[in-house]
Amino acid sequence: MDLLLSYLHSGVSAVVPFIVLLGLLIFVHELGHFLVAKFFGVRVEIFSLGFGKKILKYKRGDTTYCISLIPLGGYVKMFGDDITAQIPEEEKKYSFTHKPVAQRIGVVLAGPLMNFFFAVFVLFIVAMIGEQVKSPVVGDIAPASVAYQSGFRSGDKILKADGKTISTWDQFVELLTEKNNSPISVLVQRQNSDQEAKLEAVPHLISNPNLLSLQESIGDIDGLSTNSKATVVGVKPQSVAAQAGLRTGDFIKSIAGRPVRYFRDLDNIFVSLQGQPISLDIERYKEGNENPETFQLQIPGRSFASIQALGLESADLYLAKIVDNSPAKTAGLKEGDRIIQVNEVVPTRWEDVLNTVKSFSGTGTIHIQVERDGQPLSFEISPTMSSFMNVQGAEEKRYTVGIVPWAIPAPPEIGLLKADNVFAGLQRGFKKTVDVSVMTVVSFLRLVQNKISPKNIGGVIAIGQAASETFKSGLSQYLQMMAFISINLFILNLLPIPVLDGGHLLFYTIEALRGAPLSMRKMEIAQQIGLVLLMSLMVFSLFNDVTRVFGIQ
Repeated sequence: MDLLLSYLHSGVSAVVPFIVLLGLLIFVHELGHFLVAKFFGVRVEIFSLGFGKKILKYKRGDTTYCISLIPLGGYVKMFGDDITAQIPEEEKKYSFTHKPVAQRIGVVLAGPLMNFFFAVFVLFIVAMIGEQVKSPVVGDIAPASVAYQSGFRSGDKILKADGKTISTWDQFVELLTEKNNSPISVLVQRQNSDQEAKLEAVPHLISNPNLLSLQESIGDIDGLSTNSKATVVGVKPQSVAAQAGLRTGDFIKSIAGRPVRYFRDLDNIFVSLQGQPISLDIERYKEGNENPETFQLQIPGRSFASIQALGLESADLYLAKIVDNSPAKTAGLKEGDRIIQVNEVVPTRWEDVLNTVKSFSGTGTIHIQVERDGQPLSFEISPTMSSFMNVQGAEEKRYTVGIVPWAIPAPPEIGLLKADNVFAGLQRGFKKTVDVSVMTVVSFLRLVQNKISPKNIGGVIAIGQAASETFKSGLSQYLQMMAFISINLFILNLLPIPVLDGGHLLFYTIEALRGAPLSMRKMEIAQQIGLVLLMSLMVFSLFNDVTRVFGIQ
């Protein structure tokens, strides 16, 4: 009974946010059509949320307001919208078809525009209550990088750059872009300290990894990013840590009751506690189980100079999984193996392994040497060409061997950014709506250019999942998701596809230009083509959703 109640609760918690989100966006869209139609004197016969059989209805004046069975859309039925119907002369003043073409364009355009301005309103609310943004906190810095040589250190918080106060990482990147090839002064606060340092560096442009941006290049200082390693550890066999019960792949969540987020912090914390027993809170994940096992371990008190003396190191080069039927599986690699050499490269981080495999010429083999139970083993592996989706959403083809490391990133530092006043909130809401609108248009362009895989197209299931997950994350995230989908509806409905608002706008624009509407036959053919296109898109997005849910992609 408890299990049944648990399933019902999880089902309701997933469905309710989706229904609220979709229902509100549909209502807003149809309300735009409704209000402008009434303003121009058009008689509105039906205002419906959903399609199909009416399950609730209420009539007031000329309009029947209803909720219909299929909640995947809505419609406003206006008197005279059927151009084949015979309208009495005295009723033509209420007929949509008999209104001037400019008024008809206004009625049709009102729906998408309501979605746009609703997004502005929602993002204004987000700006006022505060949104989570990436803080200007530096991640792990390699000692050989330009950033390190310029004086930056892991964990630095950027306070000012070029004399301007920095509140978010994106704001800092924008400033680096503006200062391309020019020295920039940066004021930082050291991690876990009140100490400040004034640094100077010269940013350079790099290719923008964000495919949805019109900006091809962004400013960068080599080695400077928000990326940090999580506290997942590799454990040497027979070491003090291994004898205490630690295993490769364990996450250290706290040390002596002190929460810890980044691997780089482990050394200082452990060393500061040397000579006394050290209690650890551990999370351990097992294959096929999404929920980790949590428990405590204790490392006996002793003196040591670094965590390496305890047998702990970064888990970057340890293998977490060997893909079934892969070259690595065939060659004999196993989970827990530690990579110590790939061809002539002695890797110090996972990127060294990845780049070596990616550079495979297509002939011969790759020599991989691993450490297993303290013993070195060598393997000759023939990589295969694989296709997969990268973090930018593009389908990438490259050589792989079928190994997955314990190289797990830690979430970046997150801060809460609030607007100072109502005007600033409105300004931010409008700007973000415009920015996301541009990104949405660019995403269509990237799809046409084949720079983004069509597998990214999601449908109703994807929207439902996003609504559920963001609802769990908090009001701000849920409202942002609502605004982003509203913007997508704004752009999608403006596409010049018959049966969508954009298709009707195209017909009325042609009518305005030529002084007469298109023939019934031409419009019927266009509507049929548009319906086929729309249904095909819906089927394709549903197929993507299903394959994504069941892990087929």
